[in-house]
Amino acid sequence: MNRYLIALMVGALLQACSGEPSGDATSDYFDNTGRADALSGGVRLIPIETPSGTFRVWTKRVGNNPTKKVLLLHGGPGATHEYLEAFDSFLPAAGVEYYYYDQLGSAYSDQPNAPELWELPRFVDEVEQVRKALGLDASNFYLYGQSWGGILAIEYALAHQENIKGLIISNMMASIPAYNAYAQDVLMPTMDPEVLAEIQSFEETEDYANPRYMELLVENHYVNHILRMPADEWPDPVNRAFAKLNYDIYIPLQGPSELGASGKLVKWDRTAALSEIEVPTLVIGAEHDTMDPKHMEWMASTFPNGRYLYCPDGSHFALYDDQATYFEGLIKFIGDVDDGRF
Repeated sequence: MNRYLIALMVGALLQACSGEPSGDATSDYFDNTGRADALSGGVRLIPIETPSGTFRVWTKRVGNNPTKKVLLLHGGPGATHEYLEAFDSFLPAAGVEYYYYDQLGSAYSDQPNAPELWELPRFVDEVEQVRKALGLDASNFYLYGQSWGGILAIEYALAHQENIKGLIISNMMASIPAYNAYAQDVLMPTMDPEVLAEIQSFEETEDYANPRYMELLVENHYVNHILRMPADEWPDPVNRAFAKLNYDIYIPLQGPSELGASGKLVKWDRTAALSEIEVPTLVIGAEHDTMDPKHMEWMASTFPNGRYLYCPDGSHFALYDDQATYFEGLIKFIGDVDDGRF
């Protein structure tokens, strides 16, 4: 037997053991035959009915899988799907179909000047309209939410869990008061007191547009707890998302920065309701996150069908700074639920 044939056989065996799609499966995964969004490369603009009129939100499908379809809820609020583009390096190889989605007000979607729309229940209703438009249901629908997207995913599950096959809460605590306490008691004491005082002085005067304010946050907080890489090495998808953050949504809901929350969400707390969410749920936490990893571990134990994925080297963007751990655990969860092993 020649070396070439042996290499082919070994490669096929490794592929089978890894669970990656075969050549035929890959062809099926990228086959857009009969898909209404084929002309636009998977992109659809979905009309959303709101109390202030009809607007359009941007979505993009990647791949095909009848039983594994993941809708990605980005953070912010008011950020974009772009920082989640790392999913392109992992989910196609696992045969998982997934949907990028810019929430209303975010860069690729309509951005109405309508402050009355930036309310949590209205966003939950938007997700339900997107789900229906994409044809997702309990036989295939995995809902993923990162940061603010995790809040939105929890609220959606409490309202509509009958539609969900699996739920993923990434880097988000179930309580903003607990998040603020963690920032106050654990994270802020690690900062230079003079730097912290200067940051807080900008916040007291609401001078958020001052370049010095963001410079201090990035150099003293973000590179330690948002994305643990030198700021000049942050991946392009992250930089694009930050550059397009809609502060007209972000500040009213979250507050001016990731150093705690002070907006409309300041009293949000769903710790007492987590036990009502019975669908298989993965909670992803990270050692260096802005969110307390112990709280997120507790969340996983409180969900009736919960699992915790811990990223020891990760921060709030563990999908980048602990990437292998993050995606291995995420893909395993989806596969276990799909195969009935959860």
